[in-house]
Amino acid sequence: MTAGPAWWQRGAIYQIYPRSFADSDGDGVGDLPGITGRLDHIEALGAEAIWLSPFYRSPMADFGYDVADYRDVDPVFGTLADFDALLGAAHARGIRVVVDWVPNHSSDQHEWFRESRSSRDSPRRDWYVWHDGDGAGGPPNDWMSEFPAVGRAWSLDEATGQWYLHSFMAEQPDLNWDNPEVEAAMHDTLRFWLDRGVDGFRVDALQRLAHDPLLRSNAGAARRRDQDWETMHDRLRGIRRVTDEYEDRMLVGEVAIDDLHRVVTFLNDGDQLHLAHNFVFADLPWSAEAFALSIADFEALASGVAWPAWFLGNHDMPRVATRFDGGTGLGPARARAALLLLYTLRGTPFVFQGEELGLPDAEIPADRVVDVDGRDPERAPVPWRPPSAAGPGAGFTTGEPWLPIVGAAEALNAETQAADPASTLSLTRRLAALRRATPALQLGAQRALRLAEDVLAWERSADGDRLVAAVNFAAAPVALAAVDGLPGRAALVVSTDPARAGGDVALADLALGPAEGVLLRL
Repeated sequence: MTAGPAWWQRGAIYQIYPRSFADSDGDGVGDLPGITGRLDHIEALGAEAIWLSPFYRSPMADFGYDVADYRDVDPVFGTLADFDALLGAAHARGIRVVVDWVPNHSSDQHEWFRESRSSRDSPRRDWYVWHDGDGAGGPPNDWMSEFPAVGRAWSLDEATGQWYLHSFMAEQPDLNWDNPEVEAAMHDTLRFWLDRGVDGFRVDALQRLAHDPLLRSNAGAARRRDQDWETMHDRLRGIRRVTDEYEDRMLVGEVAIDDLHRVVTFLNDGDQLHLAHNFVFADLPWSAEAFALSIADFEALASGVAWPAWFLGNHDMPRVATRFDGGTGLGPARARAALLLLYTLRGTPFVFQGEELGLPDAEIPADRVVDVDGRDPERAPVPWRPPSAAGPGAGFTTGEPWLPIVGAAEALNAETQAADPASTLSLTRRLAALRRATPALQLGAQRALRLAEDVLAWERSADGDRLVAAVNFAAAPVALAAVDGLPGRAALVVSTDPARAGGDVALADLALGPAEGVLLRL
């Protein structure tokens, strides 16, 4: 008999982008009291935890990822008292709270940077990465911002005559983690929230926390020098030690690296991250072979203590229903199949708000674009009620929403879907309940199966309970001609096609519809 799972292994972690989740005061921007008012929805989803994207004080150049005060709530989102109320209400329902922590960079309005840029002799000058130019009027090296629209990752400060590094926007100067004072100060920001009772952190832009201290250019180098330097691991171990000062806390990292070998190095020793967001998996094309290889690669590279985390959408990526459509019209069905995949694979599912509704990207008119990197469509507000009943804010707000509501809100809103057993929301609730009630879907063993071409299939098992999940990646029906040593018959537990009836089925006679996913009990 195996030990029970940790809370962060048990069920889904639900990402909330606070600006777009629920607005309590009618100003068109979501806030913390709005989240508190929608905890019924999250509880009904069976979410194990919520992950809150940044709500700190910020000038909002990058909508909260430019932090001006790591120890306070921006007034647009509420107050510290509102945060404490949300935390208490979530905990009362058994829902954990994970907060986004942005350690690589602050806002240029943070008091630390104001002091740093005030003079070359400032005691906090070395809290950020300053350097002379190349001698020809250019920046110190060829490093580029993560945002193509920004260009180079350096800006010249005319007053002091030096350049400062910003891996993202110029308003987001990089903190200098080679300075022990910076590391200690950032550790204290962790303790501030841990003392309040948060259950863990999502570490933003983790790969940027360590770079070549000699600031050599990337050109001609075998490996990039502006990120993922080897000092990253000890840096992360220090962060983990702080988290481990508190009982039963969790660290998940945004490891935006396209090398799975590198991703697992943050997990394999068990003293860095508990979970790593796997962008190699998240960026896959809609292909059964690609998914099968990626899952197998992780399993082959991971140690016994490494635990997978699976996601296919977040606030920085086009929505699943849009991205995987490919002009086929199958986007909504593929989004449903993706949910079955996330909830039944061995590992922790991360679900971005609106995925449980099957939301597509919203249409953003040119005069409503606000993001520097084109991420507005996936950040459109959640529609809670039909616009015909609630007005143009669709239950998200009584005012003018900061971004347009998705065009299909009349059908895809949460209220309408909650009343429809065939909806994507009802499917998500059912998948979450199955996972919660089924040990095999939590810590159970996993075995890849080959049932048919274009079908991704795997078996989960624990204590004699055996389940098979299968997803048809083809745009046409596929019969399961081979059964890979499985019994001839099984019970159909759930299908992503609401028209398919449950009950006993012969595996060799089962044909999956386009983009259909099924879960079978042997």
